[in-house]
Amino acid sequence: MKKAILSIIFLSLGVSTLFAQNEFPSKVWHKGNIYTTDGKVYGGEIKYDLENNVVQLQDQTVDTFSATNVTNFELFDEVYGGVRKFFSLPYSMGSDYATPIFFEVLTQGDELALLCREYVATDSRGMGGYGMMGGYGMNPFYGPQSMMGYKLAFKYYFLKNGEIKQYNLKKKDLFEMLPGHDEALSLFMRKNRLDYDKRGDLLRITAYYNELN
Repeated sequence: MKKAILSIIFLSLGVSTLFAQNEFPSKVWHKGNIYTTDGKVYGGEIKYDLENNVVQLQDQTVDTFSATNVTNFELFDEVYGGVRKFFSLPYSMGSDYATPIFFEVLTQGDELALLCREYVATDSRGMGGYGMMGGYGMNPFYGPQSMMGYKLAFKYYFLKNGEIKQYNLKKKDLFEMLPGHDEALSLFMRKNRLDYDKRGDLLRITAYYNELN
């Protein structure tokens, strides 16, 4: 639980840098490592593209790796001030055939893991606030982030017993995804004022659930 809380604190430290970058995290080069399926490790500047499930490495040249030949990659996100880890896992997106795609691992335990895939969505609220200035409204690890009429959004998944299931951000379904401790989870959420549809809160809830098991 302490590790999960520390991760949230580290990620929150980069808010001031976030305003200065004026870029979504997938548009920025980060220092990191790529681990390929043939056992090799490549280090340098990394840029990821979850929509196309590729990760690029910039050293003397720019090389592109797909999720099919990468086991995982990790990077130090200077925007948020923390280490982020992504794994290539088989998942079926609209078909019966599962193919490797990248998931960010937010927290994991012996019972289950909370996964995430970020994407840039149209901001239907309009271009108010920082959106008009090309800046950010909030740290996306806690809430919506807007820039020039777009925002950073997230899809969440739970990995349990080798199966990945998407979480639809409904409280009822959260307890179905995390069975067996409804009363303890409800008390924990009320005590810490946690929501069932926010990134940082979901991380804390899942980490606590893994402790209970």
